[in-house]
Amino acid sequence: MIETLVQGLLLGGLYCLFALGLSLMFGVMRLTNIAQGDLIVLGGFTAIVVAPMLGMSILATGAVLIPLAFVVGYLVQRGILSRALDKDPLPSLVVTFGLAIVIQNGLLEAFSADPRSLASGGLNIQSIHFGEQFAVGTLPLIIFAAAALCTFGMQMLFDKTSLGRAFRAVSDDKEVAELMGLNARTIFAIATGLAFSLIALAGFFQSLRTTVSPADGPQLLLFAFESVIIGGMGSFWGTFVGAMVLGLTQQIGFKVDPAWGIWLGHLVFLVVLFVRPNGLFPKTKG
Repeated sequence: MIETLVQGLLLGGLYCLFALGLSLMFGVMRLTNIAQGDLIVLGGFTAIVVAPMLGMSILATGAVLIPLAFVVGYLVQRGILSRALDKDPLPSLVVTFGLAIVIQNGLLEAFSADPRSLASGGLNIQSIHFGEQFAVGTLPLIIFAAAALCTFGMQMLFDKTSLGRAFRAVSDDKEVAELMGLNARTIFAIATGLAFSLIALAGFFQSLRTTVSPADGPQLLLFAFESVIIGGMGSFWGTFVGAMVLGLTQQIGFKVDPAWGIWLGHLVFLVVLFVRPNGLFPKTKG
């Protein structure tokens, strides 16, 4: 059971990375990104394409992928998403749904439906031993540490920096923030760039941990969405806790019966949604 719980927490670390970008975009722009899962898959395929150009160096691939994703996110926000931001959530849902369809079909045309993975140089099979009978995978530990650091970093950004205060200001009241001299379009574009960087990191780790295929997007979106809803929309530590709950629940379900894992995670999501519709931690600390 201890091994099951540890594996659940490590899986939750990956789900947290899936969900942080979604939480950020909702927290700043009140935008629910339906393309989240497909963007994660796109990040994974981009890493697979970029790695051979950099001599299959994992660190170099991540170092190129994350800033590249920031630039793409900034441009997507300025060119596409900014036109859909409105008090009515329907336009943004339609636009991001369309973006998801374009990404998925573009990946199918470019890579076919075959699953692919990023060569990890053996990292995905290495483990750290604790005693004679217990071992933890090195890559899942790295993913968990990255999730915790990203969550901490995003919360500190919101709490302690002028950019974080600008994020909170335009989120609370865009018109008043602009009267105070803030450029809401630029703030939104920076937030989207950061979200895309987190999404790219999630895709990078997903392609290292397992395979990615163009059809994976909807399932990854579901895991991200459930993590955010369990924790609370717009709450970074809430997203972290929600991802841990989802990962633990799935692993316990898999332990009982291999067919129960995903189903039990969905069931816990529905229970939380019924008992606490706003999630466990419904607002980013301000």
